Amino acid sequence: MYSKILILRFPKTEVEKPIVCYLVKDYNLTFNILNASVLPRKEGIMVLELAGTRKNFQEGVKYLRDLGVHVQNASQEIKRVNKKCTHCGACTAVCPTGALSIQRPEMSVDFSQKKCSVCELCVPACPTRAMETRPKKKAFF
Repeated sequence: MYSKILILRFPKTEVEKPIVCYLVKDYNLTFNILNASVLPRKEGIMVLELAGTRKNFQEGVKYLRDLGVHVQNASQEIKRVNKKCTHCGACTAVCPTGALSIQRPEMSVDFSQKKCSVCELCVPACPTRAMETRPKKKAFF
């Protein structure tokens, strides 16, 4: 099984089409949408984890690119600036993967980089701006 987290940028001419569904139907890929902002007649952005065989994955990405979808690896990661964190827990309410959790009885916020899907929901949720996105080493598929 081959899996990558991708950032897809849909041109405004393609946002109303069921493009991602064809990745399942025609290329036997599975997907998990981690974050999305898709509006009619505007550029759409979607962060998703795409999985399947390497061959199907590459063919699916080619299909997306042929439609004009800009495809890139999630070449960033979420980091916590510990000096800024007040352990208020606001970020834990929006974290879909459990990468941010409250440790009891200390009531401190724990951040697991391994569980993080880079959905970025914690960044605007943090009142002290302790959660940041940072570029990481580029990886190509």
